[in-house]
Amino acid sequence: MAGDAQQTIERFWQVQDSGDYTQLVDLFAEDALLEDPIWGRYEGRDAIMTFMTTMVKEMGTRKIHFTVDEICGDEHCCWARWTMHSPEGSRGGVGIYKVQDSQLTYYRDYMDPPPEGDA
Repeated sequence: MAGDAQQTIERFWQVQDSGDYTQLVDLFAEDALLEDPIWGRYEGRDAIMTFMTTMVKEMGTRKIHFTVDEICGDEHCCWARWTMHSPEGSRGGVGIYKVQDSQLTYYRDYMDPPPEGDA
């Protein structure tokens, strides 16, 4: 049976599928830390809202969306393997999540390198 962390991240991906990343902010604790390999580090819910607002604009402009391929977790930690889809092609990645009381306290993405020849 899935633990609290896995259930929280399953909700995270259901919300993310809508394309409005700002709706994800309610899943984060007030003092959460989010680290993105491209956009940087965001501490606290207000900073995370700024990041998610940027993501709505950028992902829409670039016609990028994500699909989750696998989620696995327990009561406190979870990971999700995902695929980023864009007009230029697809790229895989993994999200690492720490959850306490059904709220994300830490989130970090790791992305596969671009295919040879891509920048």
